[in-house]
Amino acid sequence: MSESSSQNVASGNFPRFPVGTFSPAPKRASAAKMLLAQGKMESMLFLRHGEQQLLSIIIPLVALIALSKFDIVPGETALSKTFPFALATAAMSAGFTGQAISLAFDRRYGALKRTGASGVPAWTIIFGKVIAVLAVTIVQIIILGATALLLGWTAPVGGVIFGIITLFLGVSSFTAFGMLMGGTLSSELVLALANLIWIVLSGVAAWAVFSPSVNADGFLSIIPSVALSQGMVNAFNGGLPWLQLGILLGWLAFIGVAATKLFKFSSQR
Repeated sequence: MSESSSQNVASGNFPRFPVGTFSPAPKRASAAKMLLAQGKMESMLFLRHGEQQLLSIIIPLVALIALSKFDIVPGETALSKTFPFALATAAMSAGFTGQAISLAFDRRYGALKRTGASGVPAWTIIFGKVIAVLAVTIVQIIILGATALLLGWTAPVGGVIFGIITLFLGVSSFTAFGMLMGGTLSSELVLALANLIWIVLSGVAAWAVFSPSVNADGFLSIIPSVALSQGMVNAFNGGLPWLQLGILLGWLAFIGVAATKLFKFSSQR
């Protein structure tokens, strides 16, 4: 080895080759590309899952049509309540039930752990699932919104904007709830509890919104499903539902902190 080569090795000065000299040149993808790929994969898995489609789209759609066409809810303003309720039910299904069950079984079978071992950061996995929920929510808005318009639903432009804001805040809150449950409990327990809680929350919201003897803007609004359903009713009527937005934001902050601290990527069986 020549004296100059020995000096280069000792000093760490190695010759640099121009970019593109060696091909392929594997390297870690950018954060944006990883997030986009993870979000696309999670969205496709979510939309291909039959049970998720049933809970997130089909049941809310059937509820919207049935409540509107068969006079289950009396009065001329029935559609102004059934459409927000159907959207709220869809949001609970996609954000809470769907994420809780899928996360729990991903943990049980080691899918999350294997994904993390591939070099994908933990935050990419979490936000990829959030993107999937947002994608499903957009599909829900399109399908349920188009159906409601065909049934005769109308709302002011400002009301539509307020309603979408309320919906996405509600979706965020229920997604955090789903990640908390799916990221901490066993898959068997989540499978039983998630569906039961969804039924209870939907039933309480329906009772609060549709019963003429109940004040849905009162203390019942502390229940997240009631806050979301009634908040969307108020929003689509043209008013910004400050009370319900504050309650949903409070749930999001509380559950989000709990999910961050307690979330586990693997499950001990």
